[in-house]
Amino acid sequence: MIWNRERYIAHCMHEFTGREMFCELFGPLKALEDEWLAQGATQKEIEMTAFDWDYVLYTRLAGSCSARTGQQAVVLEDTPEYSIQRDGMGRTMKLIKQSATIPLPLDYPVKTMDDWLRIKHWYAFREDRIDWAQIERQKALREQGYLTLFSVPGGFDEPRQLLGEEGLCVAFYDEPEMIEDMLATFGDTAVKVMERVGEAVPIDNLSIHEDMAGKSGPLIGPNLIEAYVGPYYQRVWDCAKSFGAKLFSQDSDGNMNAVMDAFMACGVNCSYPCEPAAGMDIVAMKKKYGKRLFYKGGIDKHALRKDKAAIRAELEYKMCDFMKGGGTIFALDHRIPNGVSLENYRYYVKTGREMLGLQPVSEEGWARMAF
Repeated sequence: MIWNRERYIAHCMHEFTGREMFCELFGPLKALEDEWLAQGATQKEIEMTAFDWDYVLYTRLAGSCSARTGQQAVVLEDTPEYSIQRDGMGRTMKLIKQSATIPLPLDYPVKTMDDWLRIKHWYAFREDRIDWAQIERQKALREQGYLTLFSVPGGFDEPRQLLGEEGLCVAFYDEPEMIEDMLATFGDTAVKVMERVGEAVPIDNLSIHEDMAGKSGPLIGPNLIEAYVGPYYQRVWDCAKSFGAKLFSQDSDGNMNAVMDAFMACGVNCSYPCEPAAGMDIVAMKKKYGKRLFYKGGIDKHALRKDKAAIRAELEYKMCDFMKGGGTIFALDHRIPNGVSLENYRYYVKTGREMLGLQPVSEEGWARMAF
């Protein structure tokens, strides 16, 4: 079912709008598509449109706060096993074709304050960061019921792109002035872009990407968030709220439990996809945080690689009455992994719909709900 912005926002704010929301956030891994085709999947099942997923119409507002480097990616080497390129940030990136879909950096452009000052202009505000023709189209889309999203660079993720994870974690202690200047620069540009865009089109949902945690926990603790990342979050959230935003969603894999309170203190009201394998439990989170958060994802994708009894047990726990009535977007906790049989996935969809009181699949359509 297609939701409009008003109904979606009300649902996220824990109002019951007449039905539960059952989504697919990311879709299948590429290798799983081949497995499903061998098991007799239709093209519509591969494309996810055959499952009648709930989704909201949305548009990502055409104001860019990301790095403007002026550099183009260049392929340096390409073999059947791997490819190496120099990306737009000047990093050497290597992709192992047999086991990965995302290339990883072999080096980074920033090590010192001097390095940062050399590339700081990448993040400077410029009027051409805003595509006004597209903004006019998006104004009309919002009037038609589309949710408006505005994205800002991650307070951890963007410096990580410049320094690498180890470099960034060390820099919080060895180069604190550099981290402060980075986040102040990101904030300056984000606010200036938002002020212009928000005057033309109200903002519904501020979104930010971090991916700053693993199974054992986040890469920085609440003390560093409160000192460095939090003020940046609070600044952009205050600006987004002034232009109508009610939702502030953070995309971060891994176990974020140790830093949830610190991020909520500066505006975050949804951190997804809530991976159970990393220790995230949306039922326990709701017991702790109640309506201060809305909950998205959280259904263990690995349960779908087991038997139907395991799938049903996972759904019975997550789709309990306590989690219903608004405030929960029921979905897998990330991409559908390899090894999930098509039969199990079909069972997951059918059983989940039954538990949520949804009609059997009757329509076609799907859109990623990862925002």
